[in-house]
Formats: sequence, C-alpha cells, structure tokens
Amino acid sequence: MKLWNNETEIQFFTEALKSFASPEQLFYNLQGGYYAYVPKGSDGEGQTLQSRNTLIGKFTEKWSKTLFEPIARILGLYAVNDVVCDELGLTKKSSADLAFCKTNKVNQNAENIKLLFEIKMSVVSNYKLTKPNNISFVGDYKQHKGNPSLLRSDSMLKAIGKSINIRVSGIASTKIPVIILGNSPITESYIRKADFLKTSGVIQGFWSLNPRPTGSNFIRMTPQIGFQTIETTETLLQLCRGLIDNDTNYFSSMITKTELGNIISIASRETTNIAKAEKFLNLIRS
Repeated sequence: MKLWNNETEIQFFTEALKSFASPEQLFYNLQGGYYAYVPKGSDGEGQTLQSRNTLIGKFTEKWSKTLFEPIARILGLYAVNDVVCDELGLTKKSSADLAFCKTNKVNQNAENIKLLFEIKMSVVSNYKLTKPNNISFVGDYKQHKGNPSLLRSDSMLKAIGKSINIRVSGIASTKIPVIILGNSPITESYIRKADFLKTSGVIQGFWSLNPRPTGSNFIRMTPQIGFQTIETTETLLQLCRGLIDNDTNYFSSMITKTELGNIISIASRETTNIAKAEKFLNLIRS
C-alpha cells in the first residue's frame, strides 16, 4: 500500500463519479471548466465544496484503514473504523475515525484500545475534469485558493478539541496514544502549538501521510516532532510500534509548588523507579 499521492486523489474522483456523484458535487463549475479548487488568479471563493466533504471523509477513512491494517496485524491488533467507547467519550456521533484494538469490533472497552487516530485528510492538489470523466492534475496546493487538510485552521482546532475531550474523559484515557492523520503540511502558525501538544502529552503527534504534497519547500517536521511528514510505510510501522510498546502515561495538573514538592517527596520514598512513578501518578490524580 502506497502513501498518499496525486494518483490517490484521482482515484477518489474516479470512484465518486462511478458511484453516481455529480460533477457539481465534486468540482467547482468555473468559466474554464470543472476544477477541484479555484485556481489562483481566477474568480471565485476558495473554500472547500461542502458537498465533497462527506465523500472525501468516507474515502480517507477507508483508505487509512487499508494502509494501517498490515501494520496492526504485525502488532497483533486490528485496525477498526468508527470505534465507539463510552469510557473515552467516543459516541456514535463522535466516534474514533480509526483505532488499533485487541478485537475487531466497533464497540470497544477502553482497555482493548491501544492507539487512536483522528483523520483530517482531504483533496490536496488541484484537478480538472474533462468529459467523459477524464481527470488531470492542474497544480499543487500552492497554486489554488483552497486550504486542504491540516492547512485548515478549523480542521486543526476540531482535531485538538476532540483529543482534549478524550484526555479529560477519565483515567482510562491516560494510557492511550492519540495521533492526528493528515495529508498536507501544517501552517507556520501551528508549529509551536503542535510541538506543545506533543510535549505536554495531549496528542502524540500530527502525521502527514503525503510525502510530496508540493514540488517546492514545505514544513516537513517541527522542532519537537509534534508534526512530521511520513516518508515510508516502514517509518509508519516503527512509529506505531513505539507508541504501543512503550508504557506511557498522560498526566496533567495545576497545583502549588508546595503541593508538588510534597508529592515528589512522598513518591521518592518508594524503592524502585517504577514504583516511584506509579506513586507520583496516583498522588497527582488524587
């Protein structure tokens, strides 16, 4: 399975048209023809077509599952779409787009979920439709007016909000890594935010599955690797393995230095590092 590329996007349009989606649902009908995005220098708004959102959303969730299924299998797990777990605040209306689980079913207990993915992917480059159903590449995301995937501020904010909702759902969420999947770079304004969210433990990373979204320069990775561009499926495997094999714990608090010092003092009386860590976590959450 290849990572995201222009051929993947052409595949989406081809399949959508075969499934009786109309050109008007997928493309802007401009004076020069049907375009996936409004080219720069042309008249028209630059927002993404709302009618395309649901279609590309379903496509990217299915595509991501297909990409991650062999990785999950190697790790002894299942890749499952639309996972529901009340303990984590994941309802039918706000389910996990994709998760690695011990069992192959939608309804899960928190203890069976080992890795959560929120998918924020879309059509990145621009394409032109010419009849009969011929789709050709026009230019990358820097040559149109749209803001696809992780370049959209609202996509980033929704992903962050959902991750925080999972983190504040209770103790069950503290051991489950959360990854945001995209297929574009991020903007400069989110470099520090992505790194802070990773170093603070709220989100374990923003990953772009599109190695070459443009032929020119783009943000490939942030200083603290809060965001990174995935270049190979082998890298994807190693990253997932690291997140699942490492026994990490999320913790967060706002207390006085006196209280914190007291917690550290009590925890330090334990005989092993593991016991000290467990005591510290229990005290900071109590």
